[in-house]
Amino acid sequence: MPPDVVIFAIGNPSRGDDAIGPLLMERLRDWLPGQAGGARFELVEDFQLQVEHALDLEGKSLALFIDAGSGTPAPFHFGPLQPAADFTHTSHALGPATVLHVYQKLQGRESPPSFVLCVRGEAFDLGAPLSEAAQAHLEQAWVLVRRLCAKPGVADWHGLAR
Repeated sequence: MPPDVVIFAIGNPSRGDDAIGPLLMERLRDWLPGQAGGARFELVEDFQLQVEHALDLEGKSLALFIDAGSGTPAPFHFGPLQPAADFTHTSHALGPATVLHVYQKLQGRESPPSFVLCVRGEAFDLGAPLSEAAQAHLEQAWVLVRRLCAKPGVADWHGLAR
């Protein structure tokens, strides 16, 4: 059976707390193969979201976008995501809501139910290590990510939104 849940981890490991997404992805890559249902997940990691990521939603029943955020309430925000046409003329990177919108435009149908996990970061300087606060937030987010993977369903994920 092909994977029906996609998890995107966005971030740059060379930019301090922006490494949160890739670090969670690294843990998922190590942890998921030993879990019942681990084959249901497709893992996608990149520095930033692009138009092409809309294609990774094809055939999926559920999507999770993981990223770090500087203005995010600590330790993280987790909740549903709705498509939105939020293109800017100054950047080629997209937000998760825009990726969903692109999917709908390309496919002519609704995007899969999607959620965002934004983990609070404190320091995003080039070459900086992960901050102590971000490490603590990452640990709390890891607990949630494992719960999400244990019950990959829209109703279950809505019940964990905060």
